[in-house]
This record gives sequence, structure tokens and C-alpha cells, in this order.
Amino acid sequence: MNTYKVQKRDMETKAKKLRREGFVTGNLFGKEIRESIPLKIERKEAERLLRECMKGSQVLLDLEGTTYDVLVKEMDYNSMKNEIMEMDFQALVKGEKVHSVAEIVLHNKEMVGGGVVDQLLTEIAYKAEPSALVEKVIVDCSTLKLGDTLKVADLDIAKDKNIDITTHMDAPVVSVIVPRNAEIPEDTEEEAAE
Repeated sequence: MNTYKVQKRDMETKAKKLRREGFVTGNLFGKEIRESIPLKIERKEAERLLRECMKGSQVLLDLEGTTYDVLVKEMDYNSMKNEIMEMDFQALVKGEKVHSVAEIVLHNKEMVGGGVVDQLLTEIAYKAEPSALVEKVIVDCSTLKLGDTLKVADLDIAKDKNIDITTHMDAPVVSVIVPRNAEIPEDTEEEAAE
């Protein structure tokens, strides 16, 4: 698990000033932390975290010598300025379930015959203890064919007893559809008309 260095932020200093000085602001909160701890993160460190992790990743934070096992809860990225603005972290407590999200990653899309893969869901929300956290859900599309739809309930994460899915189980994740400029075969048109 990767470790990232952060510092306590003096709230007297405005976020805008910190950003000009090369820092990203953030917060660390959790059940065993009495009050949220305002943070400042050197921009290079924040960019490394952004490259290596995502919302829902479990990482270690080194806060001035104290290490916290945390979940990346939010990453506020300004695409206009092409920079990370804010990062929030939830300190994890062994045995306590936390809300998180897992990114859905599609593999073998090029192996789908007769149609185009349409990804309808990019992440799955769930609750789990720190030991059961999932960062990515890999979906193998190689066995899919035209007309197939995979739902949340069809995925391995939905079958894991240590994870409570909060996204609706009937939510479609991926469908195989007819390509936009493809002609529909005549026999299919006749069946649809009946």
C-alpha cells in the first residue's frame, strides 16, 4: 500500500494562497478523530496520489510522523485549470464498515462480436470493512454478444459476502448494442414489426 506525506494546514492561511504556494488542500476525518484535521499536500505529492489512486482507494497517509490507514473519499479536480484542488480522506477503523466506490473496468471489449459495448455504469457504491475494500471491478466482455446486458447482480463483487452493495442490483453495467451506422438485417426488422 502506498504512503503519501501530508501536513496539518493552518486555517489562518487561505486555500487560494496555499494553492499559489504549490499546495493542495484537504481534510482527514473519521470515527476515532474527534475533529476533522485540515491538511495541505505538496502539489507533486497530490499529483502522484492522483496518478496512482482514485476515489475509493485505500492508502496510507504520513501526517507529520503519524501514519493513518485511509480511504480516498473525494478528489476535486479542476479540468479547466488542469489541477487537483482538494482531497478528502476517511481514517479507517478495523471492524467498522465504510461507504466506498469501486471503479468498473471493461476488458476484452474488442472480442465482442456483432455489436458495440456500451458502458452504462462506471462505479459501484458499497459498504465494507477495511480488509474487504475493492478499488476496481474487472468485467470480462469476451463472452458477451449482441443483445446481452450485465447487471450489478451479475458481477463477482455482488456475490462477495463481505461487501454490501448499495448500488441497485438490477442497474445495468454494460450492454452490447447494434453499432449506430450499421444496417439492421431485414429478418430482424420484420420480427420487430410483428
